[in-house]
Amino acid sequence: MPAFPSTIARPVSHELEIRKSRFLTHAAPVGSVADAEAVIADIRKRHWDARHNCTAMITGLRGEQARSNDDGEPSGTAGVPMLEVLRQRRLTDLVVVVTRYFGGIKLGAGGLVRAYSSAVSECLDAAQLVERRELTEALLTVDHADAGRLDNLLRDWAAGHGGTLGDTDYAGQATLRVWLPADALPDLTDAAAAWTAGALTPERGATRIVDVPA
Repeated sequence: MPAFPSTIARPVSHELEIRKSRFLTHAAPVGSVADAEAVIADIRKRHWDARHNCTAMITGLRGEQARSNDDGEPSGTAGVPMLEVLRQRRLTDLVVVVTRYFGGIKLGAGGLVRAYSSAVSECLDAAQLVERRELTEALLTVDHADAGRLDNLLRDWAAGHGGTLGDTDYAGQATLRVWLPADALPDLTDAAAAWTAGALTPERGATRIVDVPA
């Protein structure tokens, strides 16, 4: 199991109809509670005519903060089930809003729990996940003429070693950046030597939490 909860790469929406009620779900990645509240405010403004705009959010690197709101639905039938879906999927830095346009048929407590859970689950099924990993930076400084070739080699290497490329700095020389598991650094050192006939040795940089597409 990954050490940290995942998040999603970008906002995603989904619509579900149950017994004539429309459930519009919006999920969005956020960096803080304030960001999540701004997303909620925007959706409530856009769907001001809906019967309910129920919400759930989890924030923090390890999902330390969690909130939910039933927005007028019977207590415990909307926000909490929505939040439980986020927890079961080990997600964080994420807010979901389910907007319900009432269709005139009551669903009952159990039906509401299933409806709101399903609305969030189906929405998240369409999202691209982003994993959080503790990775170490490695820097490779090369001549500009060699940067393109080594960038391609480094990209392929990172894909097979649990790493991801960072931004390249272009100054007097090009500095390629890759984030990788610390124990993979010796493998990268060997690979860089093979690519350049022993002329290139990666420089170890900082260690931090990095978002990596799943």
